[in-house]
Amino acid sequence: MFSSLHPLLSPASVAVIGASSDPKKTAGRPIAYLQKHGFSGKIFPVNPKISEINGLQCFKSISDLPEVPDLAIVLLGAERAHVAVKELADLGTFAAIVLASGYAETGEQGARRQEQLKAAAGKMRLLGPNTIGLVNLSEGIVLSASGALEMDDFKTGQIGVVSQSGGILGALLSRATAKGIGLSKLISTSNEVDLELSDFIDYLVDDPATQVIALYIEAIRFPEKFRVAALRAAGVGKPIVAFKIGKSEAGVKAAVSHTGALAGSDRMYDALFNHTGVIRAENFADLLDISMTLASRKTLHGKRVAILTSTGGAGTLVSDALGVVGFETPAPDAQTASALRALQSGDEAVLDRNPIDVTLAGLQPDLLRAAIKILLQSSSYDALVIVVGSSSIAMPELMAGAIKDCLHLSHKPVLAYISPHAPQAAQLLTSYGVPSFPAAESISACLLAMHKVASWIAPVTEQNKARQAIEFEASGNLNEYASKRLFAQFGIPSAEEVVVKSAQEATTAALKINRPVVLKILSEKILHKSDVGGVAVGLNAQTVGDRLTQMCTEVEKKAGVRVEQFLVQQMVQGGTELILGLHKDPLGSAILLGMGGVASELLKDTSMRMLPVSGGLSSREALEMVMALKTWPLLNGYRGRPLCDVEALVKAIVAFSEMAQQLNAHLLEAEINPLFVLPKGQGVLAADGIVVLSSTSS
Repeated sequence: MFSSLHPLLSPASVAVIGASSDPKKTAGRPIAYLQKHGFSGKIFPVNPKISEINGLQCFKSISDLPEVPDLAIVLLGAERAHVAVKELADLGTFAAIVLASGYAETGEQGARRQEQLKAAAGKMRLLGPNTIGLVNLSEGIVLSASGALEMDDFKTGQIGVVSQSGGILGALLSRATAKGIGLSKLISTSNEVDLELSDFIDYLVDDPATQVIALYIEAIRFPEKFRVAALRAAGVGKPIVAFKIGKSEAGVKAAVSHTGALAGSDRMYDALFNHTGVIRAENFADLLDISMTLASRKTLHGKRVAILTSTGGAGTLVSDALGVVGFETPAPDAQTASALRALQSGDEAVLDRNPIDVTLAGLQPDLLRAAIKILLQSSSYDALVIVVGSSSIAMPELMAGAIKDCLHLSHKPVLAYISPHAPQAAQLLTSYGVPSFPAAESISACLLAMHKVASWIAPVTEQNKARQAIEFEASGNLNEYASKRLFAQFGIPSAEEVVVKSAQEATTAALKINRPVVLKILSEKILHKSDVGGVAVGLNAQTVGDRLTQMCTEVEKKAGVRVEQFLVQQMVQGGTELILGLHKDPLGSAILLGMGGVASELLKDTSMRMLPVSGGLSSREALEMVMALKTWPLLNGYRGRPLCDVEALVKAIVAFSEMAQQLNAHLLEAEINPLFVLPKGQGVLAADGIVVLSSTSS
């Protein structure tokens, strides 16, 4: 796949359509930047009104070009760009970069114009429209009008950037330069009329100059294609870091079930990223910081961090930030502490706790090297954070050089926290391969990302028991009883229950169950029964009949529906209530697990996993979902509570996911709420459920 886009990223010849001789204008920048940054290929300006630009012959039309260019940069407006694109495609040009705006981003008319542009391109590849272009720093090829290219020098490195925003491309390029972070490629996909995010992930996976892929995402337009490309990147060991804008849940449409409200569109991105091993940057600054850290190619196998400092306050900042995200900062073991004490005498050194404050009298480089070596070799630590103090302002090389000298001693990550404002020291350390940050929170975010990369396991679908194919004539909303019969066919049991139509039948059913019962209305038209007074708990054979008569009247008054059927159900006691649901979204289908009952939407303690392409979730993935809940301790014997039947819960999650996968498009929504997890050895029981089916299966 690398070679398939090679003429776009590394063209031997470039035609610039609508080129201007004024480098201050957008149309004048591409040629100026190509020449400024040393493009060695052929450049063909096209403008009927100009004969020469920057010493280059300017051609009056595309048809006048002396040869077929590999690539064209189209600088014409949206009303004329498609004409040039059609001419270039007819000529045999491999790809065109269309900078013009005024397409799908502007509305319906713009969308029609964008389709016109796509049709004009035929088989020719298009980048854009509404793009700022691309920059291939690995080969010194700039195919962009970004003002960031006014800078003279850029650091080449191993991070490839793909942004769906043109302006952000320039922002990342300038920020990386200021921090001393090296980049390989930067590509702005923007409207993605043809080439899109996943195409360039595939390209960068095969690019030997790229080791980490950074994404700025507005929306993933082709989720399945993204899933395949991201898994491929993870499979070859190239981490992807993504910053996704639009975290707000405003406008998320709640579905019939609670699951839709609990999932939300942004949570689906989390599920997709988790499924594919993509590291999500929680803020924009983290996008470059995490990518830089992962590009160091160090491996973090655990969560024990040594903090080496000469200033106690800064060390505490780092320690606190690490603790918030679950890292440990244990004191040195006896052997490590003894080795550190041998380096420095005097009462001012604090060597039996972490942060390890060695004072480093005068910041002697030899002393620093020795301390770093001891901590990197210590079996007590998985990573080392070094606090760089005020001396870095006047003497940035002093500590930077000492740290650099020790990097070869271990594969453990070494990061630096720059305590004063010392950008020169940070840039120097970064250039030496030591990720350096002015904020302690950046240290914790980057180490957390390294740990996720090291511990991520590719999704593997288990070979689940073959089940008889389920056929449905029904469509639309199933009532609770029918929903739970479906769950039972996939091995998820429900509480004992009887469908009744009268007070007398309800009394008989309660006598049969012979324990406290719950009375519920049974209607496809009313799925949220509690909202209309359609649920009564703690009843028995003596009270259930009268309550049914009363409930019938109350529900008809509130909902305007005459209820014909009711459910008399065993009242489940002594279990923990969870919610288990299916959420469908343009990104795909996901299974949601969370704290159940009437407060589920209030608490929003949930975990989600994307459904694999085939088969259900594995038992490992199901257990990870359970343990990801904040309320996991309630299932695991919190404060003397009985252990819950987690094994049965895991089996129920797997079975539910198998159901979702087997029914596929025929199943629009499904939810069990609550799913009671009983004490260990007693299983689980579905106490309520919702199923919505489409009119046709597929």
